[in-house]
Amino acid sequence: MIQELQIRILPEQAASEQGIKKFLVNDKGLDEQHIHHVRILKRSIDARQRTIYVNLTVRVYLDEEPTDQAFTPIAYHDVSERPAAIVVGAGPGGLFAALRLIELGIRPIVLERGKDVHERRKDIAKISREHMVNPESNFSFGEGGAGAFSDGKLYTRSKKRGSVERILKIFCQHGASESILIDAHPHIGTDKLPRVIENMRNTILRCGGEVHFKTKVTDLLINNNKVYGVNAVDSNDEIEKPLRFEGPVILATGHSARDIYRWLYHNGVEIEAKNLAVGVRLEHPAHLIDQIQYHRKEGKGQYLPTAEYSFVTQVEGRGVYSFCMCPGGTVVPAASGPEQIVVNGMSPSLRNSPWSNSGMVVELHLEDIKPLSDSPKVEDIESPLGMMVFQEQLEKQCWQQGNHRQTAPAQRMADFVNNRLSASLPKSSYQPGLITSPLHFWMPSFISTRLQQGFRQFGRQSHGFLTNEAVIIGVETRTSSPVRIVRDPLTLQHVRLEGLFPCGEGAGYAGGIVSAGIDGERCAENLAEKSKNSVS
Repeated sequence: MIQELQIRILPEQAASEQGIKKFLVNDKGLDEQHIHHVRILKRSIDARQRTIYVNLTVRVYLDEEPTDQAFTPIAYHDVSERPAAIVVGAGPGGLFAALRLIELGIRPIVLERGKDVHERRKDIAKISREHMVNPESNFSFGEGGAGAFSDGKLYTRSKKRGSVERILKIFCQHGASESILIDAHPHIGTDKLPRVIENMRNTILRCGGEVHFKTKVTDLLINNNKVYGVNAVDSNDEIEKPLRFEGPVILATGHSARDIYRWLYHNGVEIEAKNLAVGVRLEHPAHLIDQIQYHRKEGKGQYLPTAEYSFVTQVEGRGVYSFCMCPGGTVVPAASGPEQIVVNGMSPSLRNSPWSNSGMVVELHLEDIKPLSDSPKVEDIESPLGMMVFQEQLEKQCWQQGNHRQTAPAQRMADFVNNRLSASLPKSSYQPGLITSPLHFWMPSFISTRLQQGFRQFGRQSHGFLTNEAVIIGVETRTSSPVRIVRDPLTLQHVRLEGLFPCGEGAGYAGGIVSAGIDGERCAENLAEKSKNSVS
């Protein structure tokens, strides 16, 4: 017999199957001799009160062994002789689009401007070690996209768009821990995700698809308002080689492909500026966050995970909130080109760094922004590229504050709130190094003053959170795409160009790994449906 039960137990009881069995015997009256196995289906932590509980949904197998699986693997068949579709970008949107195309009998040709996920590591290391940013291989560009080296968090609120569980199961099929099917806030980890991504690529290749690295798309092939392929440049050899690929196009470039946005704008492809959130990366000692969130001096102790937090408030009509919280993580240099400082956060699977960080950002509307310098011109700010131009200006301003290197300007948290320059800075996980800087002075006031008020509010909500033990690091600008490529909400094709499917975070329709994966699958399904109708 199988029973499914919802239980609420202490962390030390939830730490082992034996502890869970003991609770079931004592609290639910089950006979231990009849319990053959206990499978955890869902797990979350309730730390709202002094006594911390773990909420579990468990499946108990009484007098029988489990024969069911946590998930049923998808069968990916050979598509080497089937019609082709072009997938631009090998981030989560592109990879899930390619895998879904294979399921639907279409051969994906994936074009990625950056390097494979393992070669990327070398270029990423150079950013910290040598302050060198390779514009084609960095934290944004390369196999896996921005998600590969920015934590691997899989929590999303985008459940109306598609099946979150399906995306998680595909990750598990390619090597992710089945714990992501259980945890309320699933997380693969920066150290584990590259292997999963490589396995996804191998599935595409094994089924007859193609994956081309260091192959940068330069323009779309358009005729009579129909996209029928792309031109690209292959830079794998010493001499760059022009290439042409024909087929309908899923454009999944990620949120930092500014050259693609500019090409679209200057070639009359309908795009629009969208609202954005901009701010800083806030880093605390992890033990301090554990103490605050778990309401106890010993912090997380032996049985609890490194603590997370989430804050949101309204200041002068704009949201101020935490973003991409990385417990036990590191702050990383996420620039994708020269003369930029951009910061992001990531965590390994064990979340065992001495620090915890998050983006702390302010919601910006188009009417909020204005030029930060005389160049570019005001009309650029007022164009569909306006929010992107503002991003670029702020990142360059930050780079100038960092002595024209990846040394990031930083300020102690309480000093920032009180408009004081920090005489010294605490130790930080940010490897290129920090330089003390008055962020309260040089950041645009419509960002800095809202952050200050937000920090005061969060400090009142959580005693000890607003502290000079924490440091703010500038700037966090890549929270989402600054541009939306306009598409039909039903067909997911571009509003005018047949055969072009703007996809994922870079197109302005997703915000994170899972939602980008869901959008990639939806674009693949609509492309396949259109192709079927065209043939019939």
